[in-house]
Amino acid sequence: MTAPTPYLHFPGTAREALTFYGGVFGCEVQLHTFAEFNRTDGPADAIAHGYLIEGPVSLFAADVSGDEPPFRCEGMMLALLGTAAPSTLRKWFSSLSEGGRVVDDLQTRPWGASDGQAIDRYGLHWLIGFEGEEAA
Repeated sequence: MTAPTPYLHFPGTAREALTFYGGVFGCEVQLHTFAEFNRTDGPADAIAHGYLIEGPVSLFAADVSGDEPPFRCEGMMLALLGTAAPSTLRKWFSSLSEGGRVVDDLQTRPWGASDGQAIDRYGLHWLIGFEGEEAA
């Protein structure tokens, strides 16, 4: 691993969230339950550790247990600037916005680059953009 990978703690929705992100980014999802890890501090089918594999985005996630608080995404964005073709980035922006909230629409800026921000249905804040023009 060469870069930091976000590790998210969800309030019982890790399976749903990772499956959503796997669909958005076209990658496989690996899930391990509390039961698999012999944990008894939560529901047996809760996710003790999950992650995206073989895709363009890396994320780890788990369900919280006991008094552990879920993640709060304040003051941080996950940036996907120039990480794929413009058409793919537009698709990701649209998919991540679905059921979430567009903060700043994906648009061409005065300096020629395009970017936008969305908060997805699970609370992650994304900055998505690219330089130059899309191929017709």
